[in-house]
Amino acid sequence: MGTSGTGERGTGGGAVRTARRDAAVRAAVEQGLLGPAEPIAALLDVEGIRESAAGLRDAFDAVVAPGTPVLHAFAVKACPLVPVLRLLHGEGIGAEVASPGELALARAAGMPPGNTVLDSPAKTPAELREALALGIAVNADNPQELGRIDALMRSAPSRSPLGIRVNPQLGGGAIEALSTATATSKFGVALRDEGARDWIVRAYRDRPWLSRLHTHSGSQGVPLSLMAQGVAETYALAEEINRRIGRPQIDTIDIGGGLPVNFASDETAPAYAQYARLLREVVPGLFDGRYGLVTEFGRSLLAKHGTIVARVEYAKTAGGRPVAVTHAGVQVAARTVYAPASWPLRIAAYDAKGRPKEGPQVVQDVAGPACFAGDLLATARPMPLLEQGDYAAALDTGAYYFAHHYAYNSLARPGVHGFAPDGHGGVEFATVRPAQTLEEIVAESGGAYADALTTRRAPGRR
Repeated sequence: MGTSGTGERGTGGGAVRTARRDAAVRAAVEQGLLGPAEPIAALLDVEGIRESAAGLRDAFDAVVAPGTPVLHAFAVKACPLVPVLRLLHGEGIGAEVASPGELALARAAGMPPGNTVLDSPAKTPAELREALALGIAVNADNPQELGRIDALMRSAPSRSPLGIRVNPQLGGGAIEALSTATATSKFGVALRDEGARDWIVRAYRDRPWLSRLHTHSGSQGVPLSLMAQGVAETYALAEEINRRIGRPQIDTIDIGGGLPVNFASDETAPAYAQYARLLREVVPGLFDGRYGLVTEFGRSLLAKHGTIVARVEYAKTAGGRPVAVTHAGVQVAARTVYAPASWPLRIAAYDAKGRPKEGPQVVQDVAGPACFAGDLLATARPMPLLEQGDYAAALDTGAYYFAHHYAYNSLARPGVHGFAPDGHGGVEFATVRPAQTLEEIVAESGGAYADALTTRRAPGRR
């Protein structure tokens, strides 16, 4: 079903990962995590996540000078689940957060402040005050935010590493909504705007406590060459700032994340090692030991290690085409449903016992449960025919899918379960997040305030 990996540590051989996934789906059915009463579940490959974390560490350890401080901060938005963050922390990975909620999750996972970076284009004074009090690294997005930090530093100097985010304005990738380095991107100080470069130099000259420089030029659909160019321009700016102010003030460069993911097969490509080698070729000075390094990868660490498995409730035909109606649709895969050309997902077929389904390729649709016609995970997809009671598995969904629920039709959030070998030839599961209950749906929908509108007095009535 998949292809083999590239052979580098942490890239996750496709055949091995596929075998683990197949075993997990079958075990989930056998153990009752999936079935008529539990028609959807999300599965996380714990070994795969650990392999990706090791691959990331190894890739950059191979290119940086010995003794260089390196922090790999996972972009929490990619999978905001506390047990996942705790697992990554145990694998030497920190956290990049972009909201009070994400910071709360990182803290609940035991992430140390020194391994946490706060990035957001809309930080409030309260967020900044908390981060500086805790010693969390902060990258200021714009001059007004830097002014707020000025005031906080005057009132209570902080040990937080502080920097400025810049936008090198290099252009976008294949997905416009995810392109962060366009000429009009909302993120960071637009480096090519008139006067921006001189303002940045003055900002560092006037603030000896500014010690970092941050950029993020990548994301899904952005080529590695453009990502590397963004890092190169940021490195050149750091060199210019240090030279013009006459001291090595910037000591750390945060290169962001954004490594794209291959959604076309089980192969992990591009690999972290490939990107790290490219950066060493394009920006050799970044790795000579004069600068510490921060990365902020998210999707690439988790995507390949998640699978959403949904039972086929009904199998029907429409216009002569088979349609499998499942319990996974827009509520777990909003990007795929609303923008299928940009976010296609592979679908694997399993039989009612959770075994990989064999048989001739049949062109069919895989539909979700939501009440609108476009709720489709796959359209005209050739695969073994899905029948009632079978399972459709949406692959590569470990990032930005099951942890980002869309409450269309008040559909419940699926349970999330990590899986790993049990040491006896089987699979054991651990609950990461239980399935949402109907009582919780009612509570989140104002159930405790049912009379709030009917008992309200009309305007002017006494």
